[in-house]
Amino acid sequence: MSWRTARRKSTNVIMLGLTGVCALVSVSALVFILGYLVWNGGRSLNWDFFTKLPAPVGESGGGMANAIVGTGKLILLAALTGVPVGFLGGVYLSEFGGRTFPFLVRYTADLLNGVPSIVMGIFAYTVVVLPMHHFSALAGGLALGVMLIPIVLRSTEEFLRAVPLSLREGGLALGAPKWRVIVSVIIPAAYKGIATGILLSLARVAGETAPLLFTSFGNSFWSSGWLQPIASLPVMIYTYAISAYDDWHRQAWAAGLVLLGLVLVANVGAKLILSRGISTPRN
Repeated sequence: MSWRTARRKSTNVIMLGLTGVCALVSVSALVFILGYLVWNGGRSLNWDFFTKLPAPVGESGGGMANAIVGTGKLILLAALTGVPVGFLGGVYLSEFGGRTFPFLVRYTADLLNGVPSIVMGIFAYTVVVLPMHHFSALAGGLALGVMLIPIVLRSTEEFLRAVPLSLREGGLALGAPKWRVIVSVIIPAAYKGIATGILLSLARVAGETAPLLFTSFGNSFWSSGWLQPIASLPVMIYTYAISAYDDWHRQAWAAGLVLLGLVLVANVGAKLILSRGISTPRN
């Protein structure tokens, strides 16, 4: 065995060991976080946590039913406002864009995706809260919706571009107009990837706290409409974690476990959808 072959083998062994150690550290960190949340928050999870309102200050017990429902309402409103804009923008960039304008849109989307969430909160506070003169679920949903737009836009564009060119050419060769090819062929072929991007973007904004502090604020009771302050899990976790009450600390751990569970479910669902690959449109 020559010294070059020995050096290549030793380098391969060293690099393989380093990558294994890095993978082990990453998995260990995730397992530690999950285990810590389960240990501290699992003990406070019960039926009351999911069905009752927060207890008054100084009293033990209660739950976060209003925050769980409020988080769902905020994510729903964010999806209704941000997903259509991002989806249609991604379709335009992939199928109709030229050079200069699409470059500006992509650059703006990437820049918007990198803006700190607290800046998004200040923007929504200035545009929505100040004119309305009060906090509301509408303001919080719009803030999260703006954060969704660049993620959905870029993921939609990338998955549409992954559709084979032969499908486009086949549809056009049959005499179908371009918009019909996009609606009937290209989008159905990439819908699994697009759905994955949407799920991941929703999981991305579900745990944001800073924008909600400036917009939806919080509520210790049920919020029946969209124009009132509303409770959410991220804000409740923040409020309870910095309090001076041990029972609130335990409920903050439980809320963190629930929120992380929702994010994990969304991520696993996205991976399952994406693992099936790009589908072929049916005749």
